[in-house]
Amino acid sequence: MSKYPPSNEALGKKLTLVSYALTAIAFLSVGLMRRVKIDTTIDFSFIPPLNALINTSVFVCLLVAFYFIRKGEYLQHRKFMVTAIVLSGLFFVGYILYHFTTTETAYCGDGIMKTIYYIILFSHIVLAGLSLPFILITFVRGYTYQIAQHKKIARWVYPIWLYVALTGPITYLFLKPCYL
Repeated sequence: MSKYPPSNEALGKKLTLVSYALTAIAFLSVGLMRRVKIDTTIDFSFIPPLNALINTSVFVCLLVAFYFIRKGEYLQHRKFMVTAIVLSGLFFVGYILYHFTTTETAYCGDGIMKTIYYIILFSHIVLAGLSLPFILITFVRGYTYQIAQHKKIARWVYPIWLYVALTGPITYLFLKPCYL
């Protein structure tokens, strides 16, 4: 007998469709945020440091979730993964809001630090975009107790998500002196 409840593949299929829709909305939003600016008198300069804090919290949640799953405590693992996905959603809402309303801040450093910044930034952006649908599908498979499929994909997705969650705050720290 399994220590997990039975899988809910019907719910998994529905949530997978939701994951694809959320991915499409995210890609469309990111594609539009440089082309469309919403004029507002609201100062959203609080969002980048808040998002860095949120991303740091996602990183911590992922580490703690890993700890619990290694100990076989799947319910604790599940709580931290749900928290990580909710925080990631909040991060994304803040990210989109900020970039639709605020002009982009250019990196103000130079030399080797500029090169390091752009390497980290590029890898962060590419991996965040590429991993999004896989993060959502992995989450759905775990949430619906499709454990074998969840484990198979989580082995690959987890370290990428962890990297993205870590490099987000690092890019913020690089860019922090450049905000006006």
